Amino acid sequence: MTASQVPGRSAKGLTALRRFAASITVFTIAGHAFLGFEQAYLTPIVALLVAYPLSLVLETVDAWAQRRPARYRGSATAMVNFLLPAHIAALACAMLLYGNERLMPTVFAVTVAIGSKYVLRLRVGGVPRHLFNPSNLGIAATLLCFTWVSIAPPYQFTENTGSVIDWALPAAILVAGTMINAKLTGRMPLIAGWVGGFLAQAVLRAAFLPDTLASTLLVVTGVAFILFTNYMITDPQTSPSRPRDQVLFGAATAGVYGLLVVAHITFGLFYALTIVCAGRFLFTLARKARRERTEITTPDRPPAVAAQAPEAAARVGG
Repeated sequence: MTASQVPGRSAKGLTALRRFAASITVFTIAGHAFLGFEQAYLTPIVALLVAYPLSLVLETVDAWAQRRPARYRGSATAMVNFLLPAHIAALACAMLLYGNERLMPTVFAVTVAIGSKYVLRLRVGGVPRHLFNPSNLGIAATLLCFTWVSIAPPYQFTENTGSVIDWALPAAILVAGTMINAKLTGRMPLIAGWVGGFLAQAVLRAAFLPDTLASTLLVVTGVAFILFTNYMITDPQTSPSRPRDQVLFGAATAGVYGLLVVAHITFGLFYALTIVCAGRFLFTLARKARRERTEITTPDRPPAVAAQAPEAAARVGG
């Protein structure tokens, strides 16, 4: 099966997915081996062992219910391509959540992430689509349900590195992610809206609240912010396609983040994206319902051919 034959994925989209999966895999291995990741070594392994079979089971049930072939059938390549999103979501949850040596919070996060793709979705253009970023939703749900779980400490990404690597590693992640989004996903307008909105809310907080501009912008310098910007908020499957909508999506996420910070709510990045995705989900649902009501109440017009039939028959008869 070629890239263009994968259901729901363009050739560029599949290439981007593969590069995202490769990047997060390498980063996970390097993080636990050299960088100083604080999670247990078993955390990413358990996350993958949950994500793979759960994705296959849910896809099998969904395919049976809709009387369609399962997307993983056909070849080993089809199976690998199908499991790539689950792979990315599992490693993202394992990397960004910290529950000490306990594994169940990660299991919960991965289950929510994978399950949401089949539960929280709408039929758009005749095709079922999930509008919630899976890994972000899994992380946000875990933080809400397990109050003793937190986000991985920022220092873990460069805990065991020297001064040169402290700058080189974030720069490498930034460049790699930007290239993928610029050439493959087409999400640079979204990044511009997100970063521009983030800078705007930081300036406003510094101007009208007892916050300094340096403190409001400090989060931008962390690896977690770069990962969120280039690898999470820009998910092509759960973000708008049109450039204008992308800018609004990114700016709205930044605005909600600023409000959450003002309200002294921690983990604002993940909650903000979840709230904006929920708003987009409800807006899409309302628009879909309104369109369906309009189609029901609008009387069917007779086809143009049928309307012209009597006149044509008269001409023939004459």
